[in-house]
Amino acid sequence: MAEATAPRRRGPQARAARNDRALIEAAREVFLSQGFDAPVSAIAERAGVGMGSLYRRYRTKEELLQCLCADSMEHLAEAAKAGLAIDDPWQGLAYYVQQCARFGFGALSPLAGTVEVTSEMREAGEQAQRLADELIARARDAGVLRTGVTSMDVFLLIRQFSRPAAGSPPQGEEEVRSRLLAIALDGLRSHNTDPLPGEPPRPQHYQALWNT
Repeated sequence: MAEATAPRRRGPQARAARNDRALIEAAREVFLSQGFDAPVSAIAERAGVGMGSLYRRYRTKEELLQCLCADSMEHLAEAAKAGLAIDDPWQGLAYYVQQCARFGFGALSPLAGTVEVTSEMREAGEQAQRLADELIARARDAGVLRTGVTSMDVFLLIRQFSRPAAGSPPQGEEEVRSRLLAIALDGLRSHNTDPLPGEPPRPQHYQALWNT
């Protein structure tokens, strides 16, 4: 018996799905390059849709930002799943950090406390956290992660490398980012035995920022 497949979207449904995906991708590009004060008209223009299409899907700018946050958490979870699928624990963790930094996930941190957290955001965030913790715990158990490194350390490292860099040299920002990230990743490896300075960052502090 043939395996059942989900019906393909056609006509208006397919067009609406394409527009929605285009709007989310455009929102990410516009907000990361122009800041979160950028007008939604710039997003509609980047996505190649009219303002009517944007407002039919998102009644307010906050709704768009909320959807962008949930979508970004889903990307974070997918990166962690892909990392866990790599047999080598260190390579899996390195892949995860590289993908999240390239995606620019950490650049959304300024939104903490400025938008209401929806159930979709919370569920996506909890899944992403759970998978990332599993990935990091696997690296720790395998003895390839530096002693004292926590999940919050990894998240904050990703955030630092998610920000656009000013004054990049001629070879381009992406090349420089990859080079510096490779240096930072080496600092996470277990052959570095010097004790880390200070106390590890507390996840409760950053969680509280989103709930204010």
